[in-house]
Amino acid sequence: MSRIMTPATIADAPAKSQPLLEMVNAQLGVVPNMFRLIANSPATLEGYLGVGAALAKGALPAATRERIALAVAEVNGCDYCLSAHTYLGRNLAKLDDAEMTANRSGASNDPKADAAVRFAATLVRERGQVSDVDLSGVKLAGYSDAQILEILLHVALNTFTNYVNEALKTEIDFPVVTARKAA
Repeated sequence: MSRIMTPATIADAPAKSQPLLEMVNAQLGVVPNMFRLIANSPATLEGYLGVGAALAKGALPAATRERIALAVAEVNGCDYCLSAHTYLGRNLAKLDDAEMTANRSGASNDPKADAAVRFAATLVRERGQVSDVDLSGVKLAGYSDAQILEILLHVALNTFTNYVNEALKTEIDFPVVTARKAA
């Protein structure tokens, strides 16, 4: 059970969040618990959706964005985000199980995406303190400075949702995927 109230319906959310939740519903056909929980703060929901919409217009392919989300969720131990992004990875980005397993391990079976996922996982593990070698690896794979900045923002946005879901114990409303526990 969530640590703060999750509005049961769009109508139960704060009035300023309702049009934003309607947009989510129009895009996804459902309003997942995380969005309804974040809707408790209309400003936070607007900011989260705004950053996500801006990144969707960026240069990183949707499949790479999902790969990054899986890697970040695994490093941060977020079962909600692993569950959501496994579902999205499989059904929207068309990632296979082997690819998603690699992503959760901070890698990819796609050579170019591998550099982005490795960089993203390193960013999380090292709390942004990446080396010149880490940065050159993603550049050598063909990522532009703009794409590197997008990777950084994807890491930040996914870390935000990981923290929301872990700190507030959002009830998982996707087929459950559990993070591996670090030894």
